[in-house]
Amino acid sequence: MVEDAPPRWDRRTQQRLARGEAAALGELYDRCAALVHGLALRVLEEEEAADRVTCEVFGYVWENPDAYDPRQGSLRSWLASLTHRQAVYRLRQSMAAPDGPGARLMPEEVEERIREASAAARADYIVTSMPAPLRTALELTYFGRHDYRGTAAALGVTPEEARRRLRLGLQLLSSAYAHAAPQPPPSGDHGRQW
Repeated sequence: MVEDAPPRWDRRTQQRLARGEAAALGELYDRCAALVHGLALRVLEEEEAADRVTCEVFGYVWENPDAYDPRQGSLRSWLASLTHRQAVYRLRQSMAAPDGPGARLMPEEVEERIREASAAARADYIVTSMPAPLRTALELTYFGRHDYRGTAAALGVTPEEARRRLRLGLQLLSSAYAHAAPQPPPSGDHGRQW
C-alpha cells in the first residue's frame, strides 16, 4: 500500500505537471494508478470500464494540473475524488443506456446501486489509506478471526490498545457509509464529469 506522499511531493509534482513534464505524470501514475483503477472497478464492476476511467482521470490531471489545490488535501485524495466522480458519471451513463445494465431498473434503484457502489469504493479507499496499525488490527480481527485479546497478542500491544485501534479503525470505516449520499446527475454529456 502506498500512503499519502508528503505535501511537498504533491506540490512539486503539480508544478512539474504544470510545466508539462511527462515524467511527473509517469511517477504519479506509478504511485496512484492502482488506487484509481481499484476505485473505478469497485464502482463500475467491469475491468474495461475501469481502464477507461483510469485513462480519463490521468488525462484530466495532465490537461488540468492547476485544478489540484494542495490546501484542500493530498494529491492522492484528489485523485480518489476525481475517480469517484468520473466512475459514478460513467455508471449513470451506462445504466441510462437503452441496452445498458440499468435499462430495466427504476430511477430509485439506479441511485441505490450508485450509493452502494460509492460506499464500497469509499470503504476501500479508507482501508487502504488508514494508518497501518489500525488496518492491521482490523485485518487480524476480521480476516484472522482473532478476538481483541488475540489481536493484542499478535500485535504485541495491550488489550486496551488493541480495542482502541479496532474502535478507531471501525469509526473510520463507518464514515464510508455515513457519507454515501446520492450525487446529482450530471448536466449534459461531455465525455467526463468533473
